[in-house]
Amino acid sequence: MNDNKILSYIKNVLENMPIDWLNLTTHRLDIYNEKLAKTDFLNQFENLFTNNNFTLSSLNKLPTAYDYIRLGHPISSILEWTFASLHQIKSENVISFSSQTIPILAVLRKNLLENKNTQILFSDELPTFFDTEILKSVYGYQFEFKKIDSENDISKFDGSTIFISQQKKISLNNLKSNIDFYINIYTDLGSIILVNGEKNKKYISEIQHVRRRETISMTPENSLIALNSLVQNTSFKINKNNIDLNKKSVLNSITKITEAPTKPIIGSSGLSIQYAIMMGLVHHAKENHPEKDIKFIVPPNCYGGTNDQARRVAACIKNVEVVNLPVDGDNDMVQSIDTVLTKIASENAIPYIITEIPTNPRVEVPNLIKLEKALSKKRTTETGKNAIDPVFILDQTFCPNFHFLGDDGILSSVRTLSYASGSKFPSGGKCTAGYLVGNKKTNTLIEKIALHLSICNNEATQLQYEILAKQLPSMNQRIKDAYKNTRKFVNFIRESLPTAKINFVSEELAKQGFTPSVFSLDLPTKGNTPEEKEVYKRELNHKLINLMITKIPNESKHCVSYGQLKGCYWTIPATSTQGTTKEGDKDYIARVSLSPNWDFELHKEVFLEFVEGI
Repeated sequence: MNDNKILSYIKNVLENMPIDWLNLTTHRLDIYNEKLAKTDFLNQFENLFTNNNFTLSSLNKLPTAYDYIRLGHPISSILEWTFASLHQIKSENVISFSSQTIPILAVLRKNLLENKNTQILFSDELPTFFDTEILKSVYGYQFEFKKIDSENDISKFDGSTIFISQQKKISLNNLKSNIDFYINIYTDLGSIILVNGEKNKKYISEIQHVRRRETISMTPENSLIALNSLVQNTSFKINKNNIDLNKKSVLNSITKITEAPTKPIIGSSGLSIQYAIMMGLVHHAKENHPEKDIKFIVPPNCYGGTNDQARRVAACIKNVEVVNLPVDGDNDMVQSIDTVLTKIASENAIPYIITEIPTNPRVEVPNLIKLEKALSKKRTTETGKNAIDPVFILDQTFCPNFHFLGDDGILSSVRTLSYASGSKFPSGGKCTAGYLVGNKKTNTLIEKIALHLSICNNEATQLQYEILAKQLPSMNQRIKDAYKNTRKFVNFIRESLPTAKINFVSEELAKQGFTPSVFSLDLPTKGNTPEEKEVYKRELNHKLINLMITKIPNESKHCVSYGQLKGCYWTIPATSTQGTTKEGDKDYIARVSLSPNWDFELHKEVFLEFVEGI
């Protein structure tokens, strides 16, 4: 391809692109084909390029790229395509990150599992947060460093060679066959990794999966800055106004909302925070109980990212194992926790429990008094010694306003960490940043978690802090208003379709402070066999969702998220949030989330039309 033609086309695309490319945080399921998620957008984008078509209407019709924001999105995909095209390589060989260190860790992870050597070369300086000792002792990665004057000084090496350069604008690499991975680091923006050569093709999906589970892609606003730098051949133009003020505001808001005594930690996404939690706890365990096994206890049907990430950590560290915790439906969370903790105590292992309250998608809340007793119960090993007490890691995304951690909180006596996905209520759906707090018993754990968030360079970005600073002060009121809308809709559905099973918090739980605005709907079914009944129910799910979205396109949306500022959002967890969950643990039910700004009468009218058509 002609470089000038490419850059000229990209310049026109940037001037005409849909505003949603910058503003949406979750993928539009109406233009999303999960099986083609990594190729569909760019295949159609290349057709537009071939025809020199950059009209807004054409760009707006392009299918969803990747998973919007966290895994990848239209602007990051175009950045990668442009960078690859200028290097005359496939676009899949170029992967952008918000983090400056994670692409290095992605290669190291793959080589750890394949028992392959890695050398890391650099000509200027390494990122200051790259901690060699911890990456080797905690993560288990093996590598060696070498500073070189130029790329011509590279000697033959038995293993993978990574070359790192720090840049102030997007510059092309002079590709050499003896360098396997070029990692270009851009301060304040993130990084781009270029996978070089056919022999390294097998690394591509592995690196993409690290981005999917342990971090995020370069954000839309930063990808746009990078593309403008490339098109204009200029240094990055980054506005750093009010960053300290925004950080202070965010920390104060989270402390006020949660009443937690620890300083909040803010990550680039909920999974970025969760990864820091897991690695921080592993680090703490290795230092304080080096001879003991570590057990991460996780519900098998929880959000697929949580499940998958836990198993990925366990795959890399010898003494780490994932233990299933049944929590939904016929399973009682408290009883399951008591049973699992008793077994782990007998094994003299370290228990770390990750779970959601309320659960997703069944929106269930355990008996909190019994939960506290089960978690604080003194247990002994087989030899009669005191067992290590658990750390309770609570995903509080559905009810981030409930007070678990303060001095009067129900879990103040148990080592408890609480985190929330910022793409939900904290930002009103405007960014992905997540946050973490803990009670007084977790101060040393919080320190380790903060360290690993820094090592992975997964702190929230400047714009994410700015968005949170604007949205967090109104969060509790938005939660209150959205709950009222949800309760009203749930009551209406119960009256108009009494044979449907609705999973939502009871009035009693709501009075205790659990006021989510999401519910799941198990529609009535029919058929002669369980298989026929399941097929019918799944078809009915789609019929309902499609009807609501077709009839109310300005409010009802295909979306997996929750906590947006307006509208109503519909999904089927088994085909969205539970994407990597085992098939037998998936929930083929409709999940609905409502906002504080929503037209109740219009949704009533369309739902009645659905009921009449059954």
